[in-house]
Amino acid sequence: MDRRIKKNQTAIMNALIQLMTEKDFEKITINEIAERADVNRGTIYSHYADKYDLMDKCLEAQLQQLIESCSVVVDETESNPSKSSLLRTLELLEENALFYKTLLRNKALLSFRNQLQDMINKQIKAQFLENNLTLDELSKDISVQFLSSAAVGVIEWWFTHSNPCTAKEITEKLWSLLDTNLQMIRSQA
Repeated sequence: MDRRIKKNQTAIMNALIQLMTEKDFEKITINEIAERADVNRGTIYSHYADKYDLMDKCLEAQLQQLIESCSVVVDETESNPSKSSLLRTLELLEENALFYKTLLRNKALLSFRNQLQDMINKQIKAQFLENNLTLDELSKDISVQFLSSAAVGVIEWWFTHSNPCTAKEITEKLWSLLDTNLQMIRSQA
């Protein structure tokens, strides 16, 4: 991709994020985004159909980064690759705290929360419950939903309370809770 195009798209997405910290998404106009990004309206429309398409592309890019960071990397030097994956994900969230805090706070963007939970659902199912042959499918589904809802709830709390601890500290606490519950689920099978 041409560097100029990438630079414009980044400026447009950053402008949208900045504006979302100041007002509701529904009240933001293309003119405001263009002015903040220092591009003309035509540039925005050459990349995005409308502000909703822009938001979707912005979410897709951020979620793709989260998915990549959340993937477990097999490394013999790590004692717990799943926990390391959680830490990498929370560190990425922490690095982009303003964006995620804005998304989680903005009522118009409930889809982000749902997509985040879906991503965590898949990771929990793949990493912890897929190979547990003693659990029936309903038990697996309920367990995954419970654990992912808890994880998303903790992440939301972390952002709404202005990140009162580091990504490493919250990873330790969240991992302890998830691990305890996973052990209970496995013992009930």
